[in-house]
Amino acid sequence: MSAFLQRLKTSFARTADIVGRRLRQSFFLYLAAVFTVIAIVDAGSINYFGGMRQSTFDTMLRLRVNVPKPDPDIIIVDIDEKSLAAMAADYGRWPWPRQVLAEFLEKVETQKPKAVVFDVLFSDPDIQNPDSDAYFNSVIAGTGNTFFPMLRLDAGHDSLSSLLAKKVPGVAADDDAVQDATVAMIIPPFEATQRPGRLGTHNVYPDSDGVVRKYPVTINAHGWEIPSLPLAVAAAEGLRAGDLPEDLLLNWRGKPFTYHYVSFSDVYLDMLKEKPLRAGHEFTGKTIIIGSTAAGLLDVRGTPLDRQFPGVEILATAIDNLHHGDWLRAPEAKLFYLALALLIIWGTAFAFWKNGASNKLDRVYGFSQFVLLGFSYATVNVGNIYINLTGPVFIGALYFSVARIYAFATERVLDHSLVARMDASGAVLRGLMVVLRFRLETREEAAIARLAARIEREGKYDSSIEYVQGRQKGLWRLFENTLTLCWVHPADDGATWHLIRAEADAIVNDLERLVAEAGGTAALPLEAMIMYRAEGRIRGETPEDWQALLAAALLEKGDKPS
Repeated sequence: MSAFLQRLKTSFARTADIVGRRLRQSFFLYLAAVFTVIAIVDAGSINYFGGMRQSTFDTMLRLRVNVPKPDPDIIIVDIDEKSLAAMAADYGRWPWPRQVLAEFLEKVETQKPKAVVFDVLFSDPDIQNPDSDAYFNSVIAGTGNTFFPMLRLDAGHDSLSSLLAKKVPGVAADDDAVQDATVAMIIPPFEATQRPGRLGTHNVYPDSDGVVRKYPVTINAHGWEIPSLPLAVAAAEGLRAGDLPEDLLLNWRGKPFTYHYVSFSDVYLDMLKEKPLRAGHEFTGKTIIIGSTAAGLLDVRGTPLDRQFPGVEILATAIDNLHHGDWLRAPEAKLFYLALALLIIWGTAFAFWKNGASNKLDRVYGFSQFVLLGFSYATVNVGNIYINLTGPVFIGALYFSVARIYAFATERVLDHSLVARMDASGAVLRGLMVVLRFRLETREEAAIARLAARIEREGKYDSSIEYVQGRQKGLWRLFENTLTLCWVHPADDGATWHLIRAEADAIVNDLERLVAEAGGTAALPLEAMIMYRAEGRIRGETPEDWQALLAAALLEKGDKPS
């Protein structure tokens, strides 16, 4: 196995060298062109990277620091397991006779609540107890602030329905509305609920991953706009559907059970007492939502905050968002996201093409992507406009990863250092090497890098400035905080060689200024530096002469800077 892996490693290295010699730096531009096509196709049809934004959006919502508070005037009257058990002896577990809900509504209306919203679907009349239904209907008729859900069934069943779309309470016609279209819906069987503004759908549709992120404001059926239950409640306060998006991207108030809950049985049974113990103004001016969190009634959905989120609280969130106008706005802006993705791809490609791979490029790229994701996170914390940059960041990261692998695999071929270029030339040259070694207690790679860049700007002749990167162990720790400067020139050009030696002398004599301008005086004190120097002939076809020159320099007695 080890022999096979070694052959595989050797083959990979040879292949990388062949590809590197053929494509060299141009590979980064070719790769950018390929990713440009991928980004354009994805933005136009596939939307794979757009879909990835959903999971990041969920994560950012879960990690939000500035979470909006739930409206304290929204109270959920919960038909919970406790209520089912408490009422079972007299009314059965569920469904209860409508007179129970009628009595509750009649009692609670005396406290003058702002609205009473039922998140309980009434699909059929109670044929076993018609008087109970009649009582409920009469109580509803005596109120002007009660709202009830209706359920939009699958559109594939519309042809089987006899209900004309235009007869659905609260429906509005678009320009292309089909006049004789039928629609499959479940509408409460109580005449009093048919009054304008009383009904709305409570359908919610999860995204392709099964997570509910939006609440439909209206549902279109053959050109007819059917209002949602949150819209019906909001319309009673004067909000118009024309001012709203087709779907609300819900601005969640937190984990499940964030809103104020009271158990239905606690409230109802207290109301029946001759002297109730609960406050007589408990629901005054409040929006009451009657729904269920009981596991047996199966009204739970997956949301970004929790995979078991009560449906009644999703409705409460939509009503809350409409009341405060703070639902999340997430602009589609496909062209903007595409432009940003292309900017990241081509900016990274140009950096690779111009300078090759480097630790500096890694840091700059990583920091820039962190800033972009941080900006997205900030938008979901400081306001209700969410700019989701995950797609461009991800495709940019994918490009960077492939480019970095190529740069790593072809590192030797793409090496533009002086040593690498001279090794391939075969010429007889004269080389000059200056070694600056700082004897320090700590590794100061950043300061060494700044000094190397500053010296490189100072020189006029072809040179190479190298330093050991990364943390070293054992013998190689001796080369930390070490900087080498190399010059070469044809051996028979004595005049130019004289100028090169003068340049090396000038740099050595001016080290104090160069270190200060590089901002490394504190990290690289000159008193901790030893300088070594050597020169000799270099045969370009072999690296042994370079090794000998380095050895000769280190064997020289080191000099302190003057």
